[in-house]
Amino acid sequence: MKSHVSYVKVRYAETDQMGVVHHGNYAQYFEIARLDWLSALGISYKTMEENGVMLPVYELNTKFLKPAVFEDELEIEVKLKELPSVKITFEYLIYNQNKELLTKAFTTLVFMDSKTKRPIRCPKYILEKLK
Repeated sequence: MKSHVSYVKVRYAETDQMGVVHHGNYAQYFEIARLDWLSALGISYKTMEENGVMLPVYELNTKFLKPAVFEDELEIEVKLKELPSVKITFEYLIYNQNKELLTKAFTTLVFMDSKTKRPIRCPKYILEKLK
């Protein structure tokens, strides 16, 4: 499957009293990487939404192997687990500037009709760009 790499520098506000990135910030990191990749493929959330397609997160699973800290330069690799149907699952690996693996995660999102709020199949134009 195709993959993409995004980079994020850890900001002080993202750390907690223990000096590590607070776990709640990782969902944002995953979203940054996911949207960067989709944008690079020519897939826009804005266009999807204008066409009545929503993509809410259904599941988020994260394994914290080592902590990220203030000013770490994070490399976030995102890839598809498989081609989507109604659901799409992204896998993530986060490394620091020393190439140490810090985090493994996946998110599953569901294609949804914005009017009916019901699941739908992945639009063909998106599927074609993901192949």
